[in-house]
Amino acid sequence: MFKADIRPLILFVLTLFAFNTQAASLIPAAPQIAAKAYVVMDADTGEVIAEKNANRSFPPASLTKLMTSYVLAYELGKGNISKSDLVLVSEKAWRTPGSRMFIREGTQVRLEDLMKGMIIQSGNDASVAVAEHIAGSESAFSDLMNQHADLLGMSSSTFRNATGLPKEGHVSSAMDMALLGRAIIQRYPEHYGTYSEKYFTYNKIRQPNRNKLLWRDKTVDGMKTGHTDAAGYCLVASAKRDGMRLISVVMGTRSEEARAQESQKLLSYAFRYYRTHKLYNANESLENAKVWSGVRDQVRVGPAEELAVTIPRGQLDQLQAVMDIDRVIKAPVTKGKVYGKVNVLLNGEVVREVPLVALEDIPEGGLLKRIWHAIMLFFMNLIG
Repeated sequence: MFKADIRPLILFVLTLFAFNTQAASLIPAAPQIAAKAYVVMDADTGEVIAEKNANRSFPPASLTKLMTSYVLAYELGKGNISKSDLVLVSEKAWRTPGSRMFIREGTQVRLEDLMKGMIIQSGNDASVAVAEHIAGSESAFSDLMNQHADLLGMSSSTFRNATGLPKEGHVSSAMDMALLGRAIIQRYPEHYGTYSEKYFTYNKIRQPNRNKLLWRDKTVDGMKTGHTDAAGYCLVASAKRDGMRLISVVMGTRSEEARAQESQKLLSYAFRYYRTHKLYNANESLENAKVWSGVRDQVRVGPAEELAVTIPRGQLDQLQAVMDIDRVIKAPVTKGKVYGKVNVLLNGEVVREVPLVALEDIPEGGLLKRIWHAIMLFFMNLIG
């Protein structure tokens, strides 16, 4: 019977498999982006996929209105105002220069219409009217904007007005705008649909949304454009494909067309070469941890929040989850209290860390059990 030496064939197959595995993990550098600053971020995980000068402060122009609309959504959520509110248009709002919704001084406008005029038409007059309705004056509203910016971790931003019209010290960054866009999407999804509307008509004047990507890419559904001579042409865009949502920010491009093209480059690159993988649900039980001195001897622990990671495509099988649970957990155990963490590693490097919390309460056990467990812990500590 003929017997061939198959070792060369096996070696060839293994070599081919290794080559294909490596090739699947090859990721090109981010494309060259003609902007002063840019960032593309996964909206779910907050992972930054590509960036340049992302934390440098620049004039944000009408990207400012994202913060104005965020404060508006916050106040609506608190019940302090209502979309049906009739807002009296002041002379200041009416006279505000730049892009307009064309509201008239002395008239009353529904707050819902002002929100659309601000987001879709980029109306400076609408922005000032909203600011005055919420805080009494635009300067007082600016204080609110800065307080919210601090809470969101927008460390490179200072807001001096509600519109983005040029003013000394009025600045933000690409990273801060990505953080703000993420907060709007995650915290106020009921308002997010406004950012995808292509037209809005008020006072018989129909104006288009300035975000060209809404017409060019069906996966893009927001968010906001901006332009002044000092800021250049800016765009915060968001798109969702196959369950993965991205936020891109470009600041300081040379034209309307350029901001759309450069944003499209960032989104295309990130969608093509990166994937977001959901690993665990929030409060999903991952382990039963030892409990001392409790009515029960174990407690279920799990991640305090949904655990997902954004990694280069083809590297899912290289992920590793490692749990670090407190060595001694003593009753009473409180549901929601942190008792460790879970680290997700990619090729040995930590890419995500999430606290592990107790998923249930464990009261203290009886006196005899507490004494016995105290003695056991004492000797365990002596042993080391």
